[in-house]
This record gives sequence, C-alpha cells and structure tokens, in this order.
Amino acid sequence: MKTLIRTAVTAAALAVVTAACTSSPEGPTGKGKPVSLPQIRLVAYSSCDDLLGGLRERALQNVTAYGFGGVMPIAYMEDSAVAAKGRSQAAPEHSTTNVHEAGVDEPDLVKTDGNRIFVVSDGTLRIIDTATKKITASLKLTEGDGPSAPADLLISGDRALVLMRGGDIMYKARSFAPPADTRYVLVDLAGTPKVLSTIKPQGSYVDARMIGSTVRIVTRSQPDIEFPQPTGDFNEAAQVKANQAVVRKAPAEAWLPKVEITDAAGKVRQDAVKCERVSHPADYTGTSLLTVHTLDLAQGVTDSGTDPISLAADGDIVYGTGQSLYVASNPRWWMPTPVVDTPVAPADDPTPGEPAVTPTAPPEETEIHRLDVTAPGAPKYVASGKVQGRLLNQYSLSEHDGHLRAATTLTSSDGKTSSSTVHVLKADTMAKTGEVGGLGAGERIYSVRFIGAVGYVVTFKQVDPLYTLDLRDPAAPKVTGELKITGYSAYLHPGNEGRLIGIGQEASEKGRTLGTQVSLFDVSDPAAPRRLSQLFQKDSGSGAEWDPHAFLYWPKTGLSVIPLSSQKESGALVLKIDDAGVSKVGMIEHPKVKQEGDEFTFQPGIDRSMVIGDAIWTLSHEGVQVNDAATLASQAWIPFR
Repeated sequence: MKTLIRTAVTAAALAVVTAACTSSPEGPTGKGKPVSLPQIRLVAYSSCDDLLGGLRERALQNVTAYGFGGVMPIAYMEDSAVAAKGRSQAAPEHSTTNVHEAGVDEPDLVKTDGNRIFVVSDGTLRIIDTATKKITASLKLTEGDGPSAPADLLISGDRALVLMRGGDIMYKARSFAPPADTRYVLVDLAGTPKVLSTIKPQGSYVDARMIGSTVRIVTRSQPDIEFPQPTGDFNEAAQVKANQAVVRKAPAEAWLPKVEITDAAGKVRQDAVKCERVSHPADYTGTSLLTVHTLDLAQGVTDSGTDPISLAADGDIVYGTGQSLYVASNPRWWMPTPVVDTPVAPADDPTPGEPAVTPTAPPEETEIHRLDVTAPGAPKYVASGKVQGRLLNQYSLSEHDGHLRAATTLTSSDGKTSSSTVHVLKADTMAKTGEVGGLGAGERIYSVRFIGAVGYVVTFKQVDPLYTLDLRDPAAPKVTGELKITGYSAYLHPGNEGRLIGIGQEASEKGRTLGTQVSLFDVSDPAAPRRLSQLFQKDSGSGAEWDPHAFLYWPKTGLSVIPLSSQKESGALVLKIDDAGVSKVGMIEHPKVKQEGDEFTFQPGIDRSMVIGDAIWTLSHEGVQVNDAATLASQAWIPFR
C-alpha cells in the first residue's frame, strides 16, 4: 500500500469481498479479562473432490445477488545472491528503502545500490548512473495497458523484479473487465536491461517481501465463476438463487488459482495450484484464496515455476520477518453485507424457497495467518489465529521472542464506542497468550511501533494519547505511561536511543487538523514519555503519514526528509533531528512543469528521497533531482521526458 490512491483502491476492492462469518462479542473490550477467540487450525484438503465439496459448500453460503461481492463497489479516495557484473567501483554510502524489519526488503517505486538508481514510472523501468547523473538505460514494460500502470520494484544484484498491479478482484465481482493484468516481470540489469520472464498470476497483487534474493509474493483471487446478469425487474432473492445454481455447477478448477509464465523467448507455460497445496482454516467463506508465489531472483524461474501454495482465506496486510510471513485480513465492518438467513438448499433441489436477505455487518475480527519462511523455496503454513478488532497497517504487527503482537481497534456495531487493544499470540500456534486493552476509549489507532519488548500506540479523536507498553511478559503486557498532546502521529520511527520520531498532524483541542507536525519524543523513561520538540507546518500534509517508504532518516547526521504539500508549495521538507530537537533546514522543489498546449504550470510533488554520498536525491513523477546535502544547492535535474 504505497500511495494514498493505492490504499483507496485496496479499500474499495476489499469492500466487495465477504468476511468469514464467525460469532464475536459485540462492542469493544476493556481492560478486564481477555476475550478468547478460537485458534484457527490449518487443514489441507485430502483430494480435489474434498476441495471442491468444501469450497462449494462455503461459497454457496456466501454468494449474494451481486456474486461474491456484498454490495456494489464504492470508490473511496483514500516498498544476495546475484553478483553485480563488471562493477569495480565501490558504491558510495547510501540510504535504502525505509522498511519495517531489518533484512526484509519491501517493494517500492525506487531502489538504489549506491552506483545506480532504479525507478519504475508510467510502465517504464529507468536506470540512472549516480556518478554521471544521467539515465543510462530504460525498458518499456507495459503491454498496451496505458501509461500509468502502477508498479513497485525489488532489486537483488543485477536482477530486478517489477511488480505491476492490474485490475483488482472488485472487477471480477461484477464481471467488469480489469484495466490491466497483474504481472510480475523479472529483468536482467547487466548491460542493456532485458526481460527474462513475465509471470501473470490469477488475481490481484497484495504485497511482497524479499529476504536475500528470495521473494515471496502474495496474491488474492476469487473463483473464476461468471454469474448471470440481472434481467428485467431486479429481484434480489431470485438473483441469489440463480447465482447459487452457478456455484453448484462450478468445477474445482474455478477455485484453483492459475499462473501463466512467459520466458525470454516468448514461450508460454500454464500452471495452476495443485489441490494438495491448498489449505483451509476451520472457518472460511469459499469466496477468496490467498496464494504465495516464490521466486529466487538469483536463479530466475526454474522448472518448479513460482512454486505456489494457497490458503482458502482472504488477506490485505502483509508483514514479514526473517522467520515468518504473516498475512492478515481486516474485517469489512463498515460495508453491510447481505446475508442469506435461510439454509442453503441441497444440490439436488435447484429451487429452494426464497431466502430472506438482511443487511448485517460481519464480526469485527481480524484473521492472521503465519507462514514459515526459514527454509528455501515455498513457505510452509504454520497456524492461524483471530483477534477482535481491525489492524491499521503492517506496523500494527510485530514478531518478537516467539510471539506476535497485534494492535487493533474494536468499534461497537452502532459506531458509538471504540477502544484499542494489543494482543499477544504465541507464534508457533497463534493461540492467545495475553492482551492489554482499554486504550483510547472512543478513539481509534493512528500509529503503532514495536521496538523489542516495548510498544508505542497512538490513538486520536480530539487529543493524542501516546501510550508506552511493557511487553516483556507475553502473558501480562501492561501500559506503563501515557502522554496527552494535541494532534497525532500517523507514523512512528525509532530515533537515537531513548528517542521516538512522530510524523502526523497538529490539531485543535476539538480535533480539527491544522497541518503537518514532526515531533521528537523522549521515551527513555517508559513511565513518563514527553515531547521534546515539535516542528509545525501550517495547512500542509505529508505522504509520510500513510506511506513509511516516503520517510527518510539518516542517523549518521540526523538528516530527515519528508514530502510536503500545501496550497503554497510542494516539495520535500529537509529537517535536522538530533537528541535535543527538530529543526528545519529547508525545502527542495522540483522544476515547475508546463502542461502541453497550456500556459498552466504546476509544481511536481516529491514522492521519495535518498542519501547517496554527500547528496540528497529526490524523486517525483517528472524526474529526479540531486541536491547538496549540506547546502541544499541544486546539482542536477534528470527529467523523465
């Protein structure tokens, strides 16, 4: 989820997928006795017949008049094994993508090895030499699907994996044609860049993680079932019955995710996940599958293809460590889903009585699935668990010392009350070990950061309580301190020892946001966190609030850079952050752009920043600029067109 628009597309897509229907207590939990939710055991299907029977049965219970979507979609506007060939010069000191866990790389729209910068924009991969400050090569990757196909990058040595996001499952739910296929393109970067393989999975790209040169890619798919289009006067109950009849006849192949692999010579091979490589939790909907594809960039695509494995579940948040890959599904509690109240008729009775369809909200529970990635090749499913409430993002999850911590907000069904909880699960079984609740009554989580055995949670509605948590005892986590200030931090980043950096918004005492704020917290005493310094930019916003990849912090000098936009300016705000406070160094702006055939000019927004040697490199949709890190003097402008 790298940009605000991408988050919006994901949210819209999720709105049309039915949640797993398991019971849960209504309303938020407090500080009292933990609410026990069942552990979800993973079970592999014994045969294709077993798979088909189970998936059909569950899908029949969840199909609606709109197919596998609960309602019509609503569009909300809401980041080494291959050696570099022929490179004798040592790479200058440089920053890398801001990632959640050290050693676990995340896809992003720009990467650097210090000598080269790799950028993917408008379907084109560009390579910039940092010594000459020139584009040395480019490779067009789109296939007639428009200039703005969103994509991310992972780099290992002289190999790049370009992850191109196409049409999401929201299109399949209504039989709309997606604007482009999801595809993963492996590129050889040695010499003139060239495509080695193109992988087209069935479904939509969720996220990926890379350890060493091995990438695990998570995709989400719905059954390949074409539902009849409504005709004449629309009758919801009749349409449900018509859709159920189609599901009863669907073969196992309709559910098994497919993948198409094209090699450098253009030879195409088709594959699908095998029945015995599909697992399922005890409770599932049958309306979506998660598939994990594995690709070692050092070896490329081998005879085993992407070695896919699947789980009959849904998911939209990916979190990875050196040992585990977690996929979590947030509850779709804000989108009421029509639920069929009468029992599903048996397969030999094609004309059941008309069911009663009542809009109800699925339970606000989050399922979390853990996979073991310690061995080479495809990951192994370990276990799944459930917690009440919903996660904010991947930073709401953290694995430490054999346990997973998960921070969620639980809102009552009427939306009037809410509170947040940090749950602790045993990583090998995903069983509940302990929890601490009652955080931010009437508020929701705006940011989370776990650092070792300490946790930090920010909740907000009118004021911002920053909670510090002691998580040393997994069975008895506890709140140790609380700081109430106006505004909130939407992203938290570890600074020097005893320091925590917050990026967010200042707000009035009534909760109205006023502009970007950067805070430096002293958390050396967990019982008494305090804010040491605040920098406030009135009437502005920063992409670093919702996209941590947009945040740059260079501990060596205390240099920090964040995107900043307001009605008056758009660029990158350069800061100095030391143990004492936060101070403004200046602004970096890219050259104004004149639209073709128009006198109107605009200031490009800056998306990413990097430190390479003694320079700051910034990226916008229009190009890359180089500025001196000490003086901010412009050294070069590298346009993309």
